[in-house]
Amino acid sequence: MSIRVASPFVVYVEGARDGEILRGWARGMSPPMSKALAGVLVILGGRRPERARQHLDELREVEPDARGLCVLDRDAEALRFTEGDGLQTFSWGRRHIESYLLAPSAIRRALRLDSAETALLESLMHAHAPEPGDEAALERLDAKRLLGPRGPIASQLGRSLPSGRIARAMRPEELHSDVSGLLERVGKGLGFSPGGPQVEIRAIR
Repeated sequence: MSIRVASPFVVYVEGARDGEILRGWARGMSPPMSKALAGVLVILGGRRPERARQHLDELREVEPDARGLCVLDRDAEALRFTEGDGLQTFSWGRRHIESYLLAPSAIRRALRLDSAETALLESLMHAHAPEPGDEAALERLDAKRLLGPRGPIASQLGRSLPSGRIARAMRPEELHSDVSGLLERVGKGLGFSPGGPQVEIRAIR
C-alpha cells in the first residue's frame, strides 16, 4: 500500500485516533489544510518514533528535500535527530492528546445535547475533570480513560464521546496554545502550494 502526498512533508502520529483528532482541529481552522493533512499522515502504530526515522530516510532516497514532523504523547520516547536530517518532533505538554478535547461547549455541539444532557455533562466534567486552568492536573490526567467508552462521562451520559467529532466541533478560540502551535507548524510544513509535485511513499505497516 502506498500514500500519495502533495508535498515532501510527512506528519507522523502514534495512532489513527491521533490523526483523526488532528484533522478535526485543522478542519475548524482551515478545511484546505485539513484535506492536505489527511494526505500526508503516517500512522506509526504506537510509540515508535524510530519508525518515523526509518520511513523518512527511505523517502529521502527518492526526495532528498523531504521533511517530517513526528507528533508524540509526552510519555513517549523522545526522538533524537541531527540537524539537517529533515525530522523534527512535537511532544504534547499534557499526557495525552485527548486532554485537549475537554471543552464542554464543543462536546455539547458535537453530540447535539439538549439542555438536560448539557447540565449533566457540565456536572460530570466538574466532578471528573480538572479545572481548565489547572495545567499541573491536566498534565497528569488520563484523558484516554476519562473520555473512553467505559469512562465515567460516557457511562453516565449514555453517549459515546467520538474524539474526532469533538475536535471538529471545537472553535479556534477553544484550542489550547499547544494545539494552535502544532497546527501552525503543520501549516508551514504543508505550504499549501497548489500544483506541487506528487511524491509516492510507502506506508508503515
